[in-house]
Amino acid sequence: MTVQPLDLSKLRVLPLAARRSLTRADDILIDPDAPPPPCPDAVIPMVEGAAEAIRGARGRGAAVILIYGAHLLRNGAALILDRMMAAGWLTHLATNGAGTIHDWEYAWLGASTESVEQNVATGTFGTWQETATNIHLALLSGALDGLGYGRALGRFIHEDGTSLPHPDELAAAIAADPRHPLTAARAELLRTMEDQGWPSGRIAVEHRWKHASILARAFRHGVPMTVHPGIGYDIISNHPVFNGAAIGRGAEWDFKLFAGSLRDLEGGVVLSIGSAIMGPQVFEKALSCVNNLRLQGGQDVVRGHAIYVVDLQDGGGWDWTRGEPPKSNPAYYLRFCKSYSRMGGALNYVQCDNVTFLHHVHRRLALS
Repeated sequence: MTVQPLDLSKLRVLPLAARRSLTRADDILIDPDAPPPPCPDAVIPMVEGAAEAIRGARGRGAAVILIYGAHLLRNGAALILDRMMAAGWLTHLATNGAGTIHDWEYAWLGASTESVEQNVATGTFGTWQETATNIHLALLSGALDGLGYGRALGRFIHEDGTSLPHPDELAAAIAADPRHPLTAARAELLRTMEDQGWPSGRIAVEHRWKHASILARAFRHGVPMTVHPGIGYDIISNHPVFNGAAIGRGAEWDFKLFAGSLRDLEGGVVLSIGSAIMGPQVFEKALSCVNNLRLQGGQDVVRGHAIYVVDLQDGGGWDWTRGEPPKSNPAYYLRFCKSYSRMGGALNYVQCDNVTFLHHVHRRLALS
């Protein structure tokens, strides 16, 4: 084989200040107390049904899980979700890697989003020093405390930085107990500290817009927050600090934590908002693991949960409460509906702007 891997250590990275950011936190954040914008008449029964299902689930002590894509954050939902977490309406949040990229950038810079087309053409798409550096710093240091991707980055934002052990301390711990479960995490951090010149001790990173961070608010409220990224999916790959082991470790721990929350889904609610790929794909694997263990223990599979999928795409004119359409119907090929329809719960598809739907659901819950 003559093809050689690309040497990412030679990438030229730039400060975020040099980027033209397309959205600003102060412009997008929605006041939870403001009246929500109108939604289509057909959506109102869905809003009422979702609010009632959430209210009933929490009354039974069942889980209410929100799975969301990055656009929910970019559309300004952070303060609404903060209220819902504070009130106990949400018991678990999950997002993809992009959801964390924008989350951290809003929290630190107060701005995010770039032109993919223009910046790929100039070789600058994603090559931003602070974004990749600080997310890796959060993941590598958080791993020493057994934190997955979501909690590690949420803590980093909430606490305005992290603390790193001395390299000699890491080396000694590795040598003393090479079979320790955290040996690999310690080794990755040690190597990165040496490669990147990170100092030991407290590293302060002030997040002046941390109120715009869903991850930080979840950490503050003690609500499990998991991240389900793909290796090479996100701009933190476009940097010499890129470490697939750190990302994979955090994602592995978060997948297990996500599955742990699904153990309480009996009679609960799943809100999958703007996550056409990650949400259904991760959910079906995690639920299968939960059912595997339940059946081994003599229990029945998870049942009685309600699933609300929210997206702007046309649902194909199919009523998903009737079950899965035939293969001859174009709706069959809507993965974000089809996968969830096979998960043992009652599926409702809502064609609506994501933050508008969530704002209306929050309003119904707040008035109850």
